[in-house]
Amino acid sequence: MSVPVLFVLLPNVLMLDLAGPAEVLRLAAQSEAPAAIDFDLQYVSPVPALQTSIGLPLAGLAPLPPSLAPGTLVVLVGSTSKVSKAQRQAFESASDTLTQWLQSVFAPSGQRLICVCAGALSAARAGLLDGRQCTTHHALCAALQALAPKARVLENRLYVTDGPVSCSAGVTAGIDLMLHLLAELAGPRLACSVARDMVVYMRRSGADPQLSAWISGRNHLHPAVHRVQDAITAAPCEAWTVTRMAELACTSSRHLARLFHEHVGISPLDYLHTLRITVARELLMASSLDMETVAERAGFGSARHLRRIWNKYEVGTPSSGRVGSAG
Repeated sequence: MSVPVLFVLLPNVLMLDLAGPAEVLRLAAQSEAPAAIDFDLQYVSPVPALQTSIGLPLAGLAPLPPSLAPGTLVVLVGSTSKVSKAQRQAFESASDTLTQWLQSVFAPSGQRLICVCAGALSAARAGLLDGRQCTTHHALCAALQALAPKARVLENRLYVTDGPVSCSAGVTAGIDLMLHLLAELAGPRLACSVARDMVVYMRRSGADPQLSAWISGRNHLHPAVHRVQDAITAAPCEAWTVTRMAELACTSSRHLARLFHEHVGISPLDYLHTLRITVARELLMASSLDMETVAERAGFGSARHLRRIWNKYEVGTPSSGRVGSAG
């Protein structure tokens, strides 16, 4: 599966707003995971060359395309406003061209829009945020609301998604947003793997749903605990024991339990059980397999064992998780 991604750049582009999200997709595309997606990263601009926020020149930029292929992700990257008068004039000229392109080419295409930091201001100028929830860098929220009076600007959010439009707050929040979108496109396991490679946390804003079991408990930096979590996540249905987990961590069972409580907040067995319940729930929702088969494939010895563990962590019964079930 190949997904074209257009990073749209204006003069004085903030390098971290560009490099952070792009690096998320690069690492995802190079992953050997089964869910990996080939992201085709392209860099386009109203101008063929520009200077970045750190003074690094970028040349050879492709022009804004006359049309967009289905499934294209368009990423509007923010620019710094702390520039000279001449740089401001160059930015405004390019911004006007971008606004016309967004209105005439992007808007009719129905593709997904991702605004990183001040990139939301470009979307606002084109009227793309009207009637939608959005966010941006905390210092720019008032300016965004002025440009998009019909939008609902949310402050103190890492990112906000409203339909096909997603917006992030400033700087590193662009990485958080792209990890979130990667989890949607390719699954949370790949997103979590990329987050670890970048040495960042998998975070979500306060209004978003709770973390899935695949991601929950991974916002720490202890390598031995991550090693155990990686192994369990890759094969939650294997015959795991705390002793086997401790051997992977090169420590004792008792010390591993202490490490899990300190860094994950639950015991190693609780972590294993929550993943197996998640597998069982996914099977129940996506298939018509009988309960014994579901239990076996999820790593439980029997349907009775599944029900006992399920009751410890969930409300209701396993059968209530099946689509169309009355309970």
